[in-house]
Amino acid sequence: MSARPKLVATDLDGTLVRSDDTVSERTRAVLAAVEESGVPLVLITGRPPRWMHMIGEQTGHTGVALVANGAAEYDLHTGELLRTDPIFPDVAREVVRRVKGAVPDAVFAGETGVLFYREEAYRSQFQTPDARVVDLDEVTAKPLLKLLARTPSLDADELLAATVAVVPPELATLTHSSRDGLLEMSAAGVSKASALARVAHEQGVDAEDVVVFGDMPNDIPMLSWAGRSYAVANAHPEARAAAKHSAPSNDEDGVAQVLETWFG
Repeated sequence: MSARPKLVATDLDGTLVRSDDTVSERTRAVLAAVEESGVPLVLITGRPPRWMHMIGEQTGHTGVALVANGAAEYDLHTGELLRTDPIFPDVAREVVRRVKGAVPDAVFAGETGVLFYREEAYRSQFQTPDARVVDLDEVTAKPLLKLLARTPSLDADELLAATVAVVPPELATLTHSSRDGLLEMSAAGVSKASALARVAHEQGVDAEDVVVFGDMPNDIPMLSWAGRSYAVANAHPEARAAAKHSAPSNDEDGVAQVLETWFG
């Protein structure tokens, strides 16, 4: 068995969370064992802060979570945002202009962490009772943890390919974490990897001593960065290619199975 990692980080949806949106008792137990051992545990997700209270309840974790693809650091115990790296209005407007030029039927939404602003034609796959229907100028009027775009004409891989060609990385970070036509945009340089690297540095942990788990393209930067990275069996092909190891699927408690080799 390899040496026990000094920091554990895992994506949630499709990785730690089962397809029925539950976290198994087996997974809860091994997460508790990680924390009891003194090894830092970081939940890292594309979810906004306002969706995290239920995860704290499901996992029993009360520590730090990195949310909105690394754009914010969130304290699960207090519900406080400890740090944010938003995309600002002038940049968001320029990104919208470029995306619309490449994908004319794209519609947009913005996530502040507290509220969700969307164009009327934007339809989320999740219920968002705290959404505000506004015009496009209002979507980009505030600093955003994430700028989002949807289109009915392309799937998520096609939409990402069409837009990275016109939005350079020095302007914004583009990725996706869904099977349908959704694009997720953050401030330049902001990703799950950048946020996790900062937390690891603060903990005095090198990348080679970090183990991470993921399943989608928004996980690729951290899967490439960490010394030990696992893509679950149900992961996107590009995430599997980026990871150094594979794990059983989320519905087979793949994260728990791997962590039990060190924390069983």
